[in-house]
Amino acid sequence: MKAVMYTEYGSPDVLHLKEIEKPTPKDNEILIRIHTINVNYGDIIARNFGNVTPREFNMPSIFLFLARMEFGFRKPKKQILGSEFAGEVEAVGKAVKQFKVGDPVFGYRGSSMGANAEYLCMPETGLVALKPGNLSYEEAAAIPGGALTALSLLQKVDIQPGQKVLVNGASGSIGSYALQLAKHFGAEVTGVCGTTRLELVKALGADKVIDYTREDFTKNGETYDLIFDVLGRSSFSRCKRSLKPNGRYFLASFKMKQVFQMLWTSFVGSKKVVCALSSDTPENLAFVKELAEAGKLKAIVDRCYPMEQAAEAHRYVEKGHRTGSVLITAKA
Repeated sequence: MKAVMYTEYGSPDVLHLKEIEKPTPKDNEILIRIHTINVNYGDIIARNFGNVTPREFNMPSIFLFLARMEFGFRKPKKQILGSEFAGEVEAVGKAVKQFKVGDPVFGYRGSSMGANAEYLCMPETGLVALKPGNLSYEEAAAIPGGALTALSLLQKVDIQPGQKVLVNGASGSIGSYALQLAKHFGAEVTGVCGTTRLELVKALGADKVIDYTREDFTKNGETYDLIFDVLGRSSFSRCKRSLKPNGRYFLASFKMKQVFQMLWTSFVGSKKVVCALSSDTPENLAFVKELAEAGKLKAIVDRCYPMEQAAEAHRYVEKGHRTGSVLITAKA
């Protein structure tokens, strides 16, 4: 089978299409013929991991050390990227009961990666589910990672109907689904993004959209019950005035400074800093599927590239101008 591989860290040029052995499913696994893979932030970071500095890494340095142990210090241990995928079950292990040959599926590999290939084996109890029936393979591949992370994180802050929520970074993979999920939970949602993505965020259902290049949301006088800062681009000191009493400044990416702020604000004051890590589950993936089928989650696709042009796909994502998901198609 064909797979997009890399044996050294670096620019998109390190990605090459190679012929490798097709995997065989174990008794509890399904063999998936991959149709589409989403190129996400994790792929970009992992591909260039050897050059990522502690300052550039969006988490405390201990997490960078642990990630280097998992992915490799000098060269990649995991030579096939890709964590979000959609495809079709081609074979099942003899103990598999939840899936059958021909089932359309979508799923998430997390840090295990390996989806940038024509075939992939997954345990039936893993993060894989039947594809939402109303979505194409392309749309389905754009959903699982961002939606699972956003859902897991928002579950930790228990959004209530009528609350005002601001998502800073509302056009990215996590932010776009955090926006839609907060709307589903009944919140009034403001999305913050750049000029080129304003229409995207409006299309996702934001009640209000702020262009951060023209307006500083921390200075417009609006206050929120929750400010969800996806990539930690703001700070508690700047956002504090924009929080209501008992409001929370919620971070998906954070450094030790924010961890100490979380500990401090847990004892002092009514406005809190919350740092959280996602914990993805098959149950949440099933919930995401239900929401997508009900039209509550939209997947916006910018463009698709064939496997032969995986480097070009990475290059386009790195430019920072995409307006939706960028996908690699493994099946013609």
